[in-house]
Amino acid sequence: MCSLRRAVTEEEMILNSLSLCYHNKLILAPMVRVGTLPMRLLALDYGADIVYCEELIDLKMIQCKRVVNEVLSTVDFVAPDDRVVFRTCEREQNRVVFQMGTSDAERALAVARLVENDVAGIDVNMGCPKEYSTKGGMGAALLSDPDKIEKILSTLVKGIRRPVTCKIRILPSLEDTLSLVKRIERTGIAAIAVHGRKREERPQHPVSCEVIKAIADTLSIPVIANGGSHDHIQRYSDIEDFRQATAASSVMVARAAMWNPSIFLKEGLRPLEEVMQKYIRYAVQYDNHYTNTKYCLCQMLREQLESPQGRLLHAAQSSREICEAFGLGAFYEETTQELDAQRAKLSARTSEETGEPAEDTSGVIKMAVKFDRRAYPAQITPKMCLLEWCRREKLAQPVYETVQRPLDRLFSSIVTVAEQKYQSTLWDKSKKLAEQAAAIVCLRSQGLPEGRLGEESPSLHKRKREAPDQDPGGPRAQELAQPGELCKKPFVALGSGEESPLEGW
Repeated sequence: MCSLRRAVTEEEMILNSLSLCYHNKLILAPMVRVGTLPMRLLALDYGADIVYCEELIDLKMIQCKRVVNEVLSTVDFVAPDDRVVFRTCEREQNRVVFQMGTSDAERALAVARLVENDVAGIDVNMGCPKEYSTKGGMGAALLSDPDKIEKILSTLVKGIRRPVTCKIRILPSLEDTLSLVKRIERTGIAAIAVHGRKREERPQHPVSCEVIKAIADTLSIPVIANGGSHDHIQRYSDIEDFRQATAASSVMVARAAMWNPSIFLKEGLRPLEEVMQKYIRYAVQYDNHYTNTKYCLCQMLREQLESPQGRLLHAAQSSREICEAFGLGAFYEETTQELDAQRAKLSARTSEETGEPAEDTSGVIKMAVKFDRRAYPAQITPKMCLLEWCRREKLAQPVYETVQRPLDRLFSSIVTVAEQKYQSTLWDKSKKLAEQAAAIVCLRSQGLPEGRLGEESPSLHKRKREAPDQDPGGPRAQELAQPGELCKKPFVALGSGEESPLEGW
């Protein structure tokens, strides 16, 4: 256990008992779009000692609210638009480091205080050379402003109970680099991660092991070596070779871990198919948005993207389709049904606790149906069929009333046609999909064509295709949802012109 940096109260001592020690550790590096919860848990399974989340920007995090997700047994930090910006769980609490992008000491402190009780450490990104980070004075842009670096780190060290670290790149000259790291050390941080390349250099440039070694020889705090994936790290034993070449205390692995997280396994790399299936299981269990899951799997497949399985992955447009591509269709169905049952249980408990009576839905015709885009031609949807039928019958156009459950952010819609209401008992991941399901109930109850492939249906006026919702964010959608009743207060009603909230990973 590393020594504490300052005198603390008894309460702080309890919290600090979870403090990280950065000596002789294998560490998953922070990687944008990769370092979400499924990848972090997988890295821990394979032997990583510490895992970093992807860089999260202070301006985004400072708007978030901490929410305990009882369905997933996670802690979520949720933005005002309902996107989950950061998700963590008890399994990683003592080993996950929250990395932020910041250029302001007070904002950094506010974010650190927001998350510190749910993470093991706080890290400031001072090495990312990409424009999205540097344009706001964050990332590698901080390297040219030592005063700001000192203020941010000093403020964090004095203001929170968790160990504070930073990740930098080397400067053009060794003298300037050593001068900077000495100044950083004086702020009281617990460790420093060094990517052994300059700001303008990329992975194809050789990593400067000798500069990292000079830093390690100069400082008394642990130095974490980073940047060895391209030239040095292809297997587990290479990690120790890289550590010795840099004289670092620990090694942080990025792309080699992204390609195969079992790089941390002492017994050697596991077959990629096995690793990907394990990753997918975590992604489904923790409701990871399919676009993020798909991205990470593509990074693992690399040159195999043109294989039959790679093509199936490329074509997948949902978590279910990803699971089917990897032979995990049954696992997906079983897991989502379990999650839906848990949601229903919690929803019922919430209704009992609030004492709110369920809305009277007598007279509403209900069926357990869902809209599956694959079952319909590209230009046809059930809503279009229903609208066309109403026009031919000289009826008022259908009216959709859609609600969202705050508990899981799933949607249900009721459509009214000729004063009769129709509703699917299955909840959906978006407003659009819920409305399509309600239209299907109406059409089927009337014995009308709904436009499915191979179904004889009347001609439709040509109009713009209604695309199924393809939310880019997370968490994310359950393809199967539990039947539920419409309640008055536990829902957020959406007007007909509102878009469904984006949910982010």
